Amino acid sequence: MAARDDAPRSPDRSAWTAGPVPISTAAEQVGTSARMLRYREGLGLLPRTQEQPTGRGHRHRRFTEEDLRTIATGLELEREFDIPPAALAFALRVLAEPDVLARVREHGERLGRLAAAPTRALDFDKQKAMRLLQDRRR
Repeated sequence: MAARDDAPRSPDRSAWTAGPVPISTAAEQVGTSARMLRYREGLGLLPRTQEQPTGRGHRHRRFTEEDLRTIATGLELEREFDIPPAALAFALRVLAEPDVLARVREHGERLGRLAAAPTRALDFDKQKAMRLLQDRRR
């Protein structure tokens, strides 16, 4: 797929500063803006902070090299699949929340884009096994 014109550029990982860095430096190092990092953080696309926030009167988050690698991986996924950050955030939500996954799967089946899950026979065998176990307990 073609890359979007507004897509962040690939980061030069060799130029990353060692040690925790503030958001402005982190954004520069991964090839985006501090505003877009804050947006991605609101979507749940940034790793939980390992470093304690610093600053007088304000708590400023600092990004480790591992944080930068994780952020860069997310940006690469967005670029490779030509998707906005919100789409990646939703994909992660689908993977993390079984109820959301079930609803999306059902919609995909109704659209004909997904085959019905072949668990019907397994459900029958499971129910039969549960009945046999209950009968033995009596």
